[in-house]
Amino acid sequence: MMGSPVDWNEECDVLVIGSGGGALVGALAAAKGGLNTIVVEATDRFGGTTAYSGGGMWLPCNAALKRIGDDDTLDDAREYYRAVVGDRTLREVQDAFLDNGARMLDFLEQDPHLEFVVYPWPDYYGKAAKARAGGRHICPANLAVDTLGDLRNVLRPVLPVERIGAPLPEELEAGQALIGRLLLALRDQPRAELRLETPFEDYVVEDGAVTGVVVRKQGQPWRIRARRGVLAAAGGFERNAEMRSRFGVPGEISGCVGAPGNFGRAIAAGMEIGADVDLMGEAWWSPGILHPDGRATFSLGFTGGIFVDANGERFANESAAYDRLGREIIKAEEDGRLTRPFWMVYDSSAGIEPPVIFPTVPLVEREAYVAAGYRKQADSIEGLAAEIGVPADRLAATVARWNGFCDAGKDADFDRGGEAYDRFFMGEGGGSPLVPIKAGPFHAAAFSISDLGTKGGLRTDGKARVLRGDGTPIRGLYAAGNSMAAASGQTYPGGGNPIGSCAVFSWLAASDMIAALPQD
Repeated sequence: MMGSPVDWNEECDVLVIGSGGGALVGALAAAKGGLNTIVVEATDRFGGTTAYSGGGMWLPCNAALKRIGDDDTLDDAREYYRAVVGDRTLREVQDAFLDNGARMLDFLEQDPHLEFVVYPWPDYYGKAAKARAGGRHICPANLAVDTLGDLRNVLRPVLPVERIGAPLPEELEAGQALIGRLLLALRDQPRAELRLETPFEDYVVEDGAVTGVVVRKQGQPWRIRARRGVLAAAGGFERNAEMRSRFGVPGEISGCVGAPGNFGRAIAAGMEIGADVDLMGEAWWSPGILHPDGRATFSLGFTGGIFVDANGERFANESAAYDRLGREIIKAEEDGRLTRPFWMVYDSSAGIEPPVIFPTVPLVEREAYVAAGYRKQADSIEGLAAEIGVPADRLAATVARWNGFCDAGKDADFDRGGEAYDRFFMGEGGGSPLVPIKAGPFHAAAFSISDLGTKGGLRTDGKARVLRGDGTPIRGLYAAGNSMAAASGQTYPGGGNPIGSCAVFSWLAASDMIAALPQD
Protein backbone atom coordinates (compact mmCIF):
# COMPACT_ATOMS: atom_id res chain seq x y z
CA MET A 1 0.00 0.00 0.00
CA MET A 2 3.06 2.21 -0.09
CA GLY A 3 3.26 4.56 -3.07
CA SER A 4 -0.23 4.03 -4.46
CA PRO A 5 -3.47 5.97 -3.85
CA VAL A 6 -5.45 4.64 -0.91
CA ASP A 7 -9.15 3.97 -1.08
CA TRP A 8 -10.09 4.93 2.48
CA ASN A 9 -13.27 3.53 4.02
CA GLU A 10 -13.42 6.24 6.68
CA GLU A 11 -11.35 8.90 8.40
CA CYS A 12 -10.53 10.13 11.89
CA ASP A 13 -7.85 12.24 13.50
CA VAL A 14 -6.32 9.65 15.83
CA LEU A 15 -6.44 5.87 15.64
CA VAL A 16 -5.53 3.98 18.84
CA ILE A 17 -4.65 0.28 18.58
CA GLY A 18 -5.52 -1.53 21.81
CA SER A 19 -7.74 -0.85 24.81
CA GLY A 20 -5.62 -1.35 27.92
CA GLY A 21 -5.18 1.36 30.51
CA GLY A 22 -2.57 3.34 28.60
CA ALA A 23 -4.37 3.10 25.27
CA LEU A 24 -7.56 4.47 26.82
CA VAL A 25 -5.62 7.31 28.48
CA GLY A 26 -4.24 8.25 25.06
CA ALA A 27 -7.70 8.09 23.50
CA LEU A 28 -9.17 10.23 26.27
CA ALA A 29 -6.43 12.84 25.90
CA ALA A 30 -6.84 12.99 22.13
CA ALA A 31 -10.63 13.28 22.31
CA LYS A 32 -10.52 15.96 24.99
CA GLY A 33 -7.97 17.78 22.89
CA GLY A 34 -10.47 18.10 20.07
CA LEU A 35 -9.39 15.16 17.92
CA ASN A 36 -11.84 12.64 16.52
CA THR A 37 -10.52 9.38 17.92
CA ILE A 38 -11.20 5.72 17.16
CA VAL A 39 -10.04 2.89 19.44
CA VAL A 40 -9.80 -0.55 17.82
CA GLU A 41 -9.70 -3.63 20.04
CA ALA A 42 -9.03 -7.05 18.50
CA THR A 43 -11.03 -9.07 21.03
CA ASP A 44 -14.59 -8.97 22.32
CA ARG A 45 -13.75 -7.10 25.55
CA PHE A 46 -12.01 -3.85 26.46
CA GLY A 47 -9.21 -3.67 28.99
CA GLY A 48 -6.25 -5.71 27.78
CA THR A 49 -3.86 -7.02 30.40
CA THR A 50 -4.65 -3.99 32.57
CA ALA A 51 -8.05 -5.55 33.30
CA TYR A 52 -6.26 -8.47 35.01
CA SER A 53 -3.82 -6.29 36.91
CA GLY A 54 -3.55 -4.45 40.19
CA GLY A 55 -4.17 -1.26 38.24
CA GLY A 56 -1.34 0.58 39.97
CA MET A 57 0.86 3.27 38.49
CA TRP A 58 4.40 4.20 39.56
CA LEU A 59 4.38 7.98 39.13
CA PRO A 60 6.75 9.98 41.36
CA CYS A 61 5.59 13.20 43.00
CA ASN A 62 2.02 13.06 41.71
CA ALA A 63 -0.97 14.82 43.25
CA ALA A 64 -2.37 11.73 44.97
CA LEU A 65 0.92 11.20 46.80
CA LYS A 66 1.15 14.87 47.71
CA ARG A 67 -2.37 14.78 49.20
CA ILE A 68 -1.13 12.44 51.93
CA GLY A 69 1.96 14.55 52.64
CA ASP A 70 4.50 12.58 50.61
CA ASP A 71 7.88 14.37 50.70
CA ASP A 72 9.51 12.72 47.70
CA THR A 73 11.26 14.95 45.16
CA LEU A 74 11.66 14.48 41.44
CA ASP A 75 15.43 14.67 41.86
CA ASP A 76 15.33 11.76 44.30
CA ALA A 77 13.03 9.75 42.04
CA ARG A 78 15.34 10.40 39.08
CA GLU A 79 18.38 9.31 41.09
CA TYR A 80 16.61 6.07 42.03
CA TYR A 81 15.41 5.40 38.48
CA ARG A 82 18.86 6.06 37.04
CA ALA A 83 20.47 3.77 39.62
CA VAL A 84 18.10 0.96 38.67
CA VAL A 85 17.74 1.41 34.90
CA GLY A 86 21.20 2.74 34.13
CA ASP A 87 21.99 3.65 30.52
CA ARG A 88 20.13 0.76 28.91
CA THR A 89 17.54 3.15 27.46
CA LEU A 90 17.71 6.71 26.15
CA ARG A 91 17.94 9.38 28.84
CA GLU A 92 15.44 11.37 26.80
CA VAL A 93 12.89 8.56 27.17
CA GLN A 94 13.59 8.05 30.87
CA ASP A 95 13.20 11.76 31.55
CA ALA A 96 10.02 11.97 29.50
CA PHE A 97 8.49 9.36 31.78
CA LEU A 98 9.74 10.88 35.03
CA ASP A 99 8.97 14.49 34.16
CA ASN A 100 5.46 13.91 32.87
CA GLY A 101 3.90 11.33 35.19
CA ALA A 102 2.50 13.89 37.60
CA ARG A 103 1.24 16.07 34.74
CA MET A 104 -0.51 13.10 33.15
CA LEU A 105 -2.25 12.30 36.44
CA ASP A 106 -3.32 15.93 36.79
CA PHE A 107 -4.98 15.59 33.39
CA LEU A 108 -6.79 12.40 34.43
CA GLU A 109 -8.02 13.79 37.72
CA GLN A 110 -9.68 16.71 35.97
CA ASP A 111 -12.27 14.19 34.80
CA PRO A 112 -15.04 13.47 37.36
CA HIS A 113 -14.90 9.75 36.62
CA LEU A 114 -11.23 9.36 37.49
CA GLU A 115 -10.08 9.19 41.10
CA PHE A 116 -6.79 7.87 42.48
CA VAL A 117 -5.55 6.96 45.93
CA VAL A 118 -2.19 6.00 47.37
CA TYR A 119 -1.45 2.31 47.83
CA PRO A 120 1.89 2.06 49.67
CA TRP A 121 4.06 -0.47 47.83
CA PRO A 122 7.84 -0.56 48.31
CA ASP A 123 10.19 0.22 45.46
CA TYR A 124 11.60 -3.00 44.01
CA TYR A 125 15.30 -2.22 44.49
CA GLY A 126 15.29 -1.36 48.15
CA LYS A 127 19.04 -0.84 48.45
CA ALA A 128 19.36 1.46 45.44
CA ALA A 129 19.93 5.16 46.02
CA LYS A 130 16.75 7.04 47.03
CA ALA A 131 14.56 3.93 47.09
CA ARG A 132 11.42 4.49 49.14
CA ALA A 133 9.99 1.87 51.49
CA GLY A 134 6.54 3.38 50.94
CA GLY A 135 7.05 3.48 47.20
CA ARG A 136 5.74 5.89 44.59
CA HIS A 137 2.63 3.93 43.78
CA ILE A 138 -1.03 4.88 43.35
CA CYS A 139 -4.11 3.02 42.19
CA PRO A 140 -7.66 3.89 41.11
CA ALA A 141 -10.33 4.21 43.74
CA ASN A 142 -12.76 1.30 43.82
CA LEU A 143 -15.85 1.62 41.66
CA ALA A 144 -19.37 0.40 42.36
CA VAL A 145 -20.52 -2.08 39.73
CA ASP A 146 -23.82 -0.23 39.26
CA THR A 147 -21.90 2.87 38.21
CA LEU A 148 -20.59 1.06 35.16
CA GLY A 149 -24.00 -0.04 33.90
CA ASP A 150 -23.96 -1.78 30.51
CA LEU A 151 -20.25 -1.14 30.14
CA ARG A 152 -19.70 -4.05 32.54
CA ASN A 153 -20.65 -6.37 29.67
CA VAL A 154 -17.72 -5.18 27.54
CA LEU A 155 -15.11 -4.99 30.31
CA ARG A 156 -12.70 -7.92 30.28
CA PRO A 157 -13.11 -9.76 33.59
CA VAL A 158 -10.29 -10.80 35.89
CA LEU A 159 -8.37 -14.03 35.26
CA PRO A 160 -10.17 -16.09 37.95
CA VAL A 161 -13.43 -15.46 36.10
CA GLU A 162 -11.99 -16.35 32.70
CA ARG A 163 -9.95 -19.37 33.74
CA ILE A 164 -11.89 -21.13 36.48
CA GLY A 165 -15.35 -19.59 36.27
CA ALA A 166 -15.14 -17.62 39.52
CA PRO A 167 -18.07 -15.25 40.11
CA LEU A 168 -17.77 -11.64 38.98
CA PRO A 169 -16.67 -9.40 41.86
CA GLU A 170 -19.32 -7.27 43.51
CA GLU A 171 -17.10 -4.19 43.42
CA LEU A 172 -14.62 -3.13 40.79
CA GLU A 173 -11.13 -2.59 42.09
CA ALA A 174 -7.56 -2.44 40.81
CA GLY A 175 -7.29 -2.81 37.03
CA GLN A 176 -11.02 -3.39 36.73
CA ALA A 177 -11.67 -0.02 38.35
CA LEU A 178 -9.09 1.72 36.15
CA ILE A 179 -10.57 0.39 32.90
CA GLY A 180 -14.11 0.96 34.15
CA ARG A 181 -13.39 4.57 35.04
CA LEU A 182 -11.69 5.23 31.71
CA LEU A 183 -14.62 3.69 29.81
CA LEU A 184 -17.01 5.97 31.69
CA ALA A 185 -14.87 9.00 30.87
CA LEU A 186 -14.66 8.07 27.20
CA ARG A 187 -18.41 7.45 26.98
CA ASP A 188 -18.86 11.15 27.77
CA GLN A 189 -16.61 12.20 24.88
CA PRO A 190 -18.47 12.76 21.59
CA ARG A 191 -15.18 12.65 19.68
CA ALA A 192 -14.27 9.15 20.93
CA GLU A 193 -15.49 5.87 19.46
CA LEU A 194 -14.53 2.46 20.82
CA ARG A 195 -14.79 -0.66 18.66
CA LEU A 196 -14.54 -4.30 19.66
CA GLU A 197 -13.60 -7.25 17.42
CA THR A 198 -11.69 -4.99 15.08
CA PRO A 199 -8.21 -6.52 14.81
CA PHE A 200 -5.38 -4.41 13.45
CA GLU A 201 -3.59 -5.77 10.38
CA ASP A 202 -1.27 -3.18 8.84
CA TYR A 203 -0.10 0.40 8.79
CA VAL A 204 -0.70 2.44 5.66
CA VAL A 205 2.38 4.40 4.59
CA GLU A 206 2.35 7.31 2.15
CA ASP A 207 5.46 9.36 1.36
CA GLY A 208 7.27 7.82 4.30
CA ALA A 209 4.56 8.67 6.84
CA VAL A 210 1.96 6.44 8.50
CA THR A 211 -1.37 7.90 7.43
CA GLY A 212 -3.74 5.20 8.64
CA VAL A 213 -4.32 1.51 9.23
CA VAL A 214 -5.95 -1.55 7.81
CA VAL A 215 -8.18 -3.41 10.27
CA ARG A 216 -10.67 -6.25 9.90
CA LYS A 217 -14.29 -5.19 10.09
CA GLN A 218 -16.76 -8.06 10.07
CA GLY A 219 -14.06 -10.18 8.50
CA GLN A 220 -13.22 -7.79 5.68
CA PRO A 221 -10.33 -5.32 5.24
CA TRP A 222 -11.27 -1.80 6.35
CA ARG A 223 -8.99 1.18 5.78
CA ILE A 224 -9.12 4.02 8.28
CA ARG A 225 -7.24 7.22 7.61
CA ALA A 226 -5.76 8.86 10.72
CA ARG A 227 -5.03 12.48 9.90
CA ARG A 228 -2.94 13.20 13.02
CA GLY A 229 -1.47 9.84 13.79
CA VAL A 230 -1.70 6.24 14.93
CA LEU A 231 -0.93 5.15 18.49
CA ALA A 232 0.15 1.51 18.91
CA ALA A 233 -0.67 0.55 22.50
CA ALA A 234 -1.79 -3.01 21.87
CA GLY A 235 0.29 -4.93 24.38
CA GLY A 236 3.21 -7.21 23.66
CA PHE A 237 3.68 -10.46 21.76
CA GLU A 238 3.60 -12.86 24.70
CA ARG A 239 0.92 -15.02 23.04
CA ASN A 240 2.82 -15.35 19.77
CA ALA A 241 4.89 -18.55 19.92
CA GLU A 242 6.79 -17.78 16.72
CA MET A 243 7.87 -14.32 17.90
CA ARG A 244 8.80 -15.62 21.35
CA SER A 245 11.01 -18.24 19.71
CA ARG A 246 12.51 -15.85 17.16
CA PHE A 247 13.56 -13.32 19.78
CA GLY A 248 14.51 -15.81 22.49
CA VAL A 249 11.93 -14.92 25.12
CA PRO A 250 12.26 -17.44 27.98
CA GLY A 251 9.23 -19.40 29.11
CA GLU A 252 6.11 -20.44 27.28
CA ILE A 253 2.72 -19.06 26.37
CA SER A 254 1.27 -21.32 29.08
CA GLY A 255 3.09 -19.19 31.64
CA CYS A 256 1.99 -15.78 30.44
CA VAL A 257 -0.93 -13.85 31.88
CA GLY A 258 -1.21 -11.33 29.06
CA ALA A 259 -4.55 -10.61 27.41
CA PRO A 260 -5.75 -13.05 24.74
CA GLY A 261 -5.25 -10.61 21.85
CA ASN A 262 -1.57 -9.96 22.53
CA PHE A 263 0.07 -11.45 19.44
CA GLY A 264 2.31 -8.48 18.66
CA ARG A 265 0.93 -7.54 15.27
CA ALA A 266 1.36 -3.81 15.96
CA ILE A 267 5.07 -4.46 16.63
CA ALA A 268 5.63 -6.81 13.69
CA ALA A 269 3.89 -4.44 11.27
CA GLY A 270 6.11 -1.62 12.53
CA MET A 271 9.22 -3.67 11.80
CA GLU A 272 7.89 -4.30 8.29
CA ILE A 273 7.83 -0.56 7.56
CA GLY A 274 11.31 0.09 8.93
CA ALA A 275 10.71 0.77 12.63
CA ASP A 276 13.53 -0.02 15.03
CA VAL A 277 12.89 -2.36 17.97
CA ASP A 278 14.66 -3.06 21.23
CA LEU A 279 14.47 -5.36 24.27
CA MET A 280 12.78 -8.05 22.21
CA GLY A 281 13.99 -10.88 24.44
CA GLU A 282 12.60 -9.26 27.58
CA ALA A 283 9.39 -9.56 29.60
CA TRP A 284 7.98 -8.58 32.98
CA TRP A 285 8.89 -11.75 34.89
CA SER A 286 7.62 -13.62 37.91
CA PRO A 287 7.71 -17.08 39.46
CA GLY A 288 4.55 -18.90 38.44
CA ILE A 289 2.82 -21.52 40.52
CA LEU A 290 1.68 -24.42 38.34
CA HIS A 291 -2.02 -25.20 38.22
CA PRO A 292 -3.60 -28.56 37.35
CA ASP A 293 -4.21 -27.42 33.75
CA GLY A 294 -0.45 -27.05 33.26
CA ARG A 295 -0.46 -23.26 33.18
CA ALA A 296 1.75 -21.17 35.45
CA THR A 297 0.40 -17.90 36.82
CA PHE A 298 2.17 -14.79 38.06
CA SER A 299 2.66 -15.35 41.79
CA LEU A 300 3.83 -13.10 44.61
CA GLY A 301 3.56 -12.74 48.34
CA PHE A 302 5.57 -15.68 49.67
CA THR A 303 5.21 -15.97 53.44
CA GLY A 304 7.44 -19.01 53.83
CA GLY A 305 9.13 -21.81 51.97
CA ILE A 306 12.32 -21.91 49.93
CA PHE A 307 12.92 -22.51 46.22
CA VAL A 308 15.38 -25.27 45.31
CA ASP A 309 17.11 -26.11 42.05
CA ALA A 310 17.89 -29.51 40.54
CA ASN A 311 20.67 -29.96 43.13
CA GLY A 312 18.26 -29.41 46.02
CA GLU A 313 19.90 -26.05 46.78
CA ARG A 314 18.57 -22.51 47.06
CA PHE A 315 19.43 -20.17 44.20
CA ALA A 316 17.80 -16.82 45.06
CA ASN A 317 16.11 -14.61 47.64
CA GLU A 318 12.59 -16.04 47.53
CA SER A 319 11.06 -12.83 48.90
CA ALA A 320 12.63 -10.53 46.31
CA ALA A 321 10.43 -8.47 44.01
CA TYR A 322 8.91 -10.82 41.45
CA ASP A 323 10.72 -9.56 38.33
CA ARG A 324 14.08 -9.78 40.08
CA LEU A 325 13.22 -13.28 41.27
CA GLY A 326 12.03 -14.27 37.81
CA ARG A 327 15.38 -13.20 36.38
CA GLU A 328 17.19 -15.36 38.92
CA ILE A 329 15.07 -18.32 37.83
CA ILE A 330 15.99 -17.70 34.19
CA LYS A 331 19.68 -17.32 35.07
CA ALA A 332 19.71 -20.55 37.08
CA GLU A 333 18.11 -22.37 34.17
CA GLU A 334 20.62 -20.93 31.70
CA ASP A 335 23.45 -22.00 34.02
CA GLY A 336 22.12 -25.56 34.00
CA ARG A 337 21.31 -25.56 37.71
CA LEU A 338 17.55 -25.49 37.40
CA THR A 339 15.03 -27.52 35.44
CA ARG A 340 11.35 -26.76 35.26
CA PRO A 341 9.24 -27.36 37.10
CA PHE A 342 11.26 -26.40 40.13
CA TRP A 343 10.00 -26.69 43.67
CA MET A 344 9.00 -24.63 46.67
CA VAL A 345 9.76 -26.61 49.82
CA TYR A 346 7.80 -25.80 52.98
CA ASP A 347 6.52 -27.43 56.13
CA SER A 348 3.15 -27.91 57.81
CA SER A 349 3.42 -25.11 60.36
CA ALA A 350 0.89 -22.98 58.44
CA GLY A 351 -1.04 -25.83 56.83
CA ILE A 352 -0.63 -27.96 53.76
CA GLU A 353 -1.21 -25.26 51.12
CA PRO A 354 1.77 -23.38 49.64
CA PRO A 355 2.54 -20.12 51.47
CA VAL A 356 1.58 -17.92 48.50
CA ILE A 357 -0.75 -14.96 49.06
CA PHE A 358 -1.36 -13.99 45.41
CA PRO A 359 -1.26 -16.86 42.89
CA THR A 360 -3.33 -14.67 40.45
CA VAL A 361 -5.75 -17.54 39.87
CA PRO A 362 -7.06 -19.01 43.15
CA LEU A 363 -5.87 -22.47 44.08
CA VAL A 364 -8.39 -25.26 43.53
CA GLU A 365 -8.72 -28.53 45.42
CA ARG A 366 -5.38 -30.04 46.43
CA GLU A 367 -6.23 -33.41 44.91
CA ALA A 368 -6.11 -31.92 41.42
CA TYR A 369 -2.53 -30.71 41.98
CA VAL A 370 -1.50 -34.07 43.39
CA ALA A 371 -2.98 -35.85 40.36
CA ALA A 372 -1.09 -33.50 38.02
CA GLY A 373 2.17 -34.18 39.88
CA TYR A 374 2.40 -30.59 41.17
CA ARG A 375 2.20 -31.32 44.90
CA LYS A 376 4.44 -33.67 46.84
CA GLN A 377 4.50 -34.67 50.52
CA ALA A 378 6.72 -36.80 52.77
CA ASP A 379 7.34 -37.38 56.45
CA SER A 380 11.01 -36.45 56.15
CA ILE A 381 13.11 -34.06 54.11
CA GLU A 382 14.97 -37.02 52.62
CA GLY A 383 11.68 -38.57 51.60
CA LEU A 384 10.56 -35.31 50.02
CA ALA A 385 13.85 -35.17 48.08
CA ALA A 386 13.02 -38.53 46.52
CA GLU A 387 9.55 -37.28 45.59
CA ILE A 388 10.88 -34.21 43.74
CA GLY A 389 13.96 -35.86 42.27
CA VAL A 390 16.80 -34.00 44.00
CA PRO A 391 19.74 -35.39 46.02
CA ALA A 392 18.54 -36.21 49.54
CA ASP A 393 21.77 -35.21 51.26
CA ARG A 394 21.88 -31.82 49.53
CA LEU A 395 18.25 -30.99 50.24
CA ALA A 396 18.71 -31.97 53.90
CA ALA A 397 21.81 -29.77 54.11
CA THR A 398 19.97 -26.90 52.40
CA VAL A 399 17.04 -27.07 54.83
CA ALA A 400 19.39 -27.33 57.83
CA ARG A 401 21.36 -24.30 56.64
CA TRP A 402 18.12 -22.39 56.06
CA ASN A 403 16.85 -23.22 59.54
CA GLY A 404 20.12 -21.94 60.95
CA PHE A 405 19.62 -18.63 59.17
CA CYS A 406 16.08 -18.46 60.58
CA ASP A 407 17.37 -19.04 64.10
CA ALA A 408 20.06 -16.39 63.62
CA GLY A 409 17.67 -13.92 61.96
CA LYS A 410 19.99 -13.39 58.97
CA ASP A 411 20.09 -15.04 55.54
CA ALA A 412 23.83 -15.13 54.89
CA ASP A 413 23.39 -16.51 51.36
CA PHE A 414 20.82 -14.23 49.69
CA ASP A 415 19.88 -11.65 52.34
CA ARG A 416 16.19 -12.57 52.33
CA GLY A 417 14.44 -9.99 54.45
CA GLY A 418 17.07 -7.35 53.82
CA GLU A 419 14.78 -5.00 51.87
CA ALA A 420 11.40 -3.47 52.57
CA TYR A 421 9.70 -5.43 49.79
CA ASP A 422 10.94 -8.71 51.29
CA ARG A 423 8.96 -8.00 54.45
CA PHE A 424 5.91 -6.40 52.85
CA PHE A 425 3.72 -9.50 52.97
CA MET A 426 4.68 -10.57 56.49
CA GLY A 427 1.91 -8.76 58.35
CA GLU A 428 1.61 -5.34 59.90
CA GLY A 429 5.01 -3.89 60.63
CA GLY A 430 6.76 -6.14 58.13
CA GLY A 431 7.91 -9.23 60.00
CA SER A 432 10.75 -11.49 59.01
CA PRO A 433 10.27 -13.79 55.98
CA LEU A 434 12.78 -16.20 57.48
CA VAL A 435 10.35 -18.99 58.39
CA PRO A 436 11.95 -22.31 59.41
CA ILE A 437 11.11 -25.67 57.84
CA LYS A 438 10.82 -27.99 60.82
CA ALA A 439 7.23 -29.19 61.25
CA GLY A 440 6.46 -32.36 59.30
CA PRO A 441 5.02 -33.64 57.15
CA PHE A 442 6.98 -31.70 54.55
CA HIS A 443 5.64 -30.40 51.27
CA ALA A 444 6.73 -29.25 47.82
CA ALA A 445 4.76 -27.24 45.26
CA ALA A 446 5.74 -27.06 41.58
CA PHE A 447 6.62 -23.72 39.98
CA SER A 448 7.66 -22.46 36.55
CA ILE A 449 8.38 -19.07 35.03
CA SER A 450 5.52 -16.66 34.34
CA ASP A 451 5.29 -13.27 32.70
CA LEU A 452 2.92 -10.32 32.67
CA GLY A 453 3.77 -9.72 29.02
CA THR A 454 6.75 -9.00 26.83
CA LYS A 455 8.39 -5.59 27.16
CA GLY A 456 10.29 -5.38 23.89
CA GLY A 457 8.79 -3.37 21.09
CA LEU A 458 8.99 -0.33 18.88
CA ARG A 459 11.76 2.05 19.90
CA THR A 460 10.57 5.61 20.52
CA ASP A 461 11.79 9.04 21.45
CA GLY A 462 10.60 11.11 24.39
CA LYS A 463 7.42 12.12 22.55
CA ALA A 464 6.47 8.46 21.97
CA ARG A 465 7.26 8.82 18.24
CA VAL A 466 8.41 5.53 16.72
CA LEU A 467 11.98 5.66 15.41
CA ARG A 468 13.77 4.11 12.46
CA GLY A 469 17.14 2.47 12.88
CA ASP A 470 18.87 5.78 12.08
CA GLY A 471 17.03 7.51 14.94
CA THR A 472 14.64 9.54 12.79
CA PRO A 473 10.92 9.38 13.64
CA ILE A 474 8.37 7.74 11.38
CA ARG A 475 5.83 10.51 10.91
CA GLY A 476 2.39 9.63 12.14
CA LEU A 477 3.33 6.57 14.22
CA TYR A 478 3.52 6.50 18.02
CA ALA A 479 3.87 3.66 20.53
CA ALA A 480 3.33 3.08 24.24
CA GLY A 481 3.09 0.29 26.77
CA ASN A 482 4.26 -3.18 25.79
CA SER A 483 4.07 -2.24 22.10
CA MET A 484 6.96 0.12 22.91
CA ALA A 485 10.44 -0.87 24.04
CA ALA A 486 10.17 -0.28 27.79
CA ALA A 487 11.64 2.92 29.17
CA SER A 488 12.86 0.94 32.18
CA GLY A 489 14.98 -1.37 30.04
CA GLN A 490 15.79 -4.70 31.65
CA THR A 491 14.46 -3.71 35.07
CA TYR A 492 11.16 -3.25 36.90
CA PRO A 493 11.68 -0.25 39.23
CA GLY A 494 8.42 -0.49 41.17
CA GLY A 495 4.88 -1.77 41.22
CA GLY A 496 2.75 -0.03 38.61
CA ASN A 497 5.69 0.79 36.35
CA PRO A 498 4.24 -0.92 33.22
CA ILE A 499 0.80 0.73 33.41
CA GLY A 500 2.18 4.06 34.59
CA SER A 501 4.67 4.17 31.74
CA CYS A 502 2.05 3.17 29.17
CA ALA A 503 -0.30 5.90 30.40
CA VAL A 504 2.43 8.56 30.30
CA PHE A 505 3.65 7.77 26.80
CA SER A 506 0.12 7.42 25.44
CA TRP A 507 -0.64 10.86 26.91
CA LEU A 508 2.57 12.25 25.41
CA ALA A 509 1.63 10.81 22.02
CA ALA A 510 -1.79 12.44 22.16
CA SER A 511 -0.21 15.70 23.31
CA ASP A 512 2.15 15.69 20.33
CA MET A 513 -0.74 15.09 17.95
CA ILE A 514 -2.75 17.87 19.55
CA ALA A 515 0.23 20.23 19.31
CA ALA A 516 0.25 19.69 15.54
CA LEU A 517 -3.22 21.21 15.19
CA PRO A 518 -3.34 24.53 13.32
CA GLN A 519 -3.41 27.47 15.71
CA ASP A 520 -6.08 30.19 15.39
